[in-house]
Amino acid sequence: MTTVRHGRFLSLAALAASATFALSACAGSAGGGGGGGEGGGSGFDYGASQEDVDAALSELEPVNIVYQAGAQGPNSVSAQSAHDFKEYVEERSGGKITVEVIWAQAIAGYSEIDDALSDGRIDVSYALPIYDPSTYPAFDALATTSAGLPNSPVVGELVGNAAIIDMAWNSEEILQGYEEQGIVPLTPVVSTGNHHAICSDSGTTLDDWKGRQVRIPSVSLEKVASNLGATPVSMEYVEVFEAIQRGTVDCTLAQLLPSEEAGLLEIAPNVSYASPEASLSSRGAGAMLAGTNFQNLPLAYQQIIFDAGEGGFIASSEVIANGNAASVKQLREAGGEMTPLDPEAEKKYKETNDELIAQVEEDGLIGSDASQRMKDAADKWSGVAEEIGYEEGGDFDSLDEWYNADDFDYAPFAAQLFEEVYLPHRPS
Repeated sequence: MTTVRHGRFLSLAALAASATFALSACAGSAGGGGGGGEGGGSGFDYGASQEDVDAALSELEPVNIVYQAGAQGPNSVSAQSAHDFKEYVEERSGGKITVEVIWAQAIAGYSEIDDALSDGRIDVSYALPIYDPSTYPAFDALATTSAGLPNSPVVGELVGNAAIIDMAWNSEEILQGYEEQGIVPLTPVVSTGNHHAICSDSGTTLDDWKGRQVRIPSVSLEKVASNLGATPVSMEYVEVFEAIQRGTVDCTLAQLLPSEEAGLLEIAPNVSYASPEASLSSRGAGAMLAGTNFQNLPLAYQQIIFDAGEGGFIASSEVIANGNAASVKQLREAGGEMTPLDPEAEKKYKETNDELIAQVEEDGLIGSDASQRMKDAADKWSGVAEEIGYEEGGDFDSLDEWYNADDFDYAPFAAQLFEEVYLPHRPS
């Protein structure tokens, strides 16, 4: 395994040592291409020294940006991403950009984030486009296609996230969907982990699923729940705890990280997971987006905010792995257990996934070869992970026993992903 490098965002010294890239404007670039937005001004090369960055910012006025985090509070596991974003942007800008972090969707709920980005109430936000398939049909199609990605506690999550980000940045349909809403993608899709079946009662057979009320977060998982014999119920994850507590729903198909954060595993302590060959649908739920005010910032400010995506991937990878481990710990303390899905139920999952992916390709929203492109992306990033030396130490059900964050340094993986996938879309 690799050795950890402490500090989630790349240090300024590391950035200065990076190779520089002079990038031309291209379609789909954050900030809209060559002019760098209405704020104008000159920018700097990726990997530039801090001295060069300071020079590019020397004539600019200080600004304050409002960043709405996905976490419910500053002390939650997933808050790490927001803390690191703030630290990087403020340090890289020499204090000229101040980041105000808003927690728990206090300005706008997930259904209102697009409007809040457009009208300037929020400048940058974690969002869940998966909740709005009518507005983002290509995003929904991409999430559905992600069902074939690797499914394992740490390396599978890392590779899956990289593969779906790679697919999204190289999908004109995904980028056009954001452009039509007047929104700028900083990371066009963010995976918060693979989905699991989280239930108040035990049982994973097809007979157990019959008659259950199951909360679903996406169109594809609605089909999965129905084919298992359950009744799908659509609701945001922030409502799930109360729904299970009251018996309104029996299960939710959800990621471990937000489930642990909400304390859901204390009242729904029966969790089942699919094998590495049959992961549940809709891995890609979220995105990091910017709005009108970002597009009006000077180019150099846009570049600093965009460049935070490299460290953002590191933080996201750590958050998912740490959140998965914390989830298993919370589950054990609640007297619950993680179990593999019953083989017949898993077979039904896989059959449904295959049907859904075939429908995506027939619809052509992200091309007729989406599943092959997703497989190619997964194979590519699996190879990168193998070259670096990442290894799983066990399965989901023993994750809290074998996982050690110090065994995984995500920086080299994130650097390669950023340079190959993000940089062509850097504001310029």
